[in-house]
Amino acid sequence: MQTSTQDPLVYLRQLGERGNAPCDIAMAALMLAALDHPDRSPLPYATHLAEIAAAARHELKLLYEVEDAARALARLMSVSFGYEGDRMTYDAPDNADLMSVIERRRGLPVTLGILYMHAARAAGLGADGLNAPGHFLMRITLKGQPVVIDPFNGGSVVERLSGPPGIAGTAVADSRAGQPVGDVDVLLRLLNNLKLTALKRADRSRALSIAERMALIAPWRPELWLDIAHLNEAKGSLGAAKKAYETVLRHAQPGAVLHNEAALALAVLKRRLN
Repeated sequence: MQTSTQDPLVYLRQLGERGNAPCDIAMAALMLAALDHPDRSPLPYATHLAEIAAAARHELKLLYEVEDAARALARLMSVSFGYEGDRMTYDAPDNADLMSVIERRRGLPVTLGILYMHAARAAGLGADGLNAPGHFLMRITLKGQPVVIDPFNGGSVVERLSGPPGIAGTAVADSRAGQPVGDVDVLLRLLNNLKLTALKRADRSRALSIAERMALIAPWRPELWLDIAHLNEAKGSLGAAKKAYETVLRHAQPGAVLHNEAALALAVLKRRLN
């Protein structure tokens, strides 16, 4: 797959066509950010990603213990490159925009996590996002040995999964907590932050735009199309809502809750259109 010289929409559409396979997660996040900055070239940001990768390969070479690798990764990202969690303006949209995060060296846990994953993988480590509701954590592995780190808090090693900033020590009750998630799921989590911010501001057009990006990179996920259908219906775009409900029915398992919900909503919508 081509990188920063490619049209972002083309890049992301191709990403969606690949399914939930591992990807160049930082480049994908950069292409998502580029959709909001059509006047900016992604090239300087891609160059910065290459600098991170080169530095990671240099700083983490010849390490044999995963704890040493975790400390070196944290030092690289938080000290050498100066990345920190943004505690002052946590919910600001800039914190979920990789271009802005690179410029400011501040971001959300998931955005910083994407950069940490990028650096770790460049150095030959395994790196995955984890299912940790409320706060993004990641796992790195070296020679089969794992360690969980918190990119928002300087890459510190985590003894156990905990709640979001400000609720330290709150154990996550979800039975899936701590399980690795795919790269596309990490990107969806990034986008979901932007969508929720738009909804809080009652900006349904922006929320719909972000929902469409989510479906672009994960077109097989029926819940994303259901969200698009609801948002289109709320703004009065009934034709677009109808198509989205029909897409849900193509992807959802017959008899499943999502399938039944979409079928009922579509039947009601068709009566409004007739």
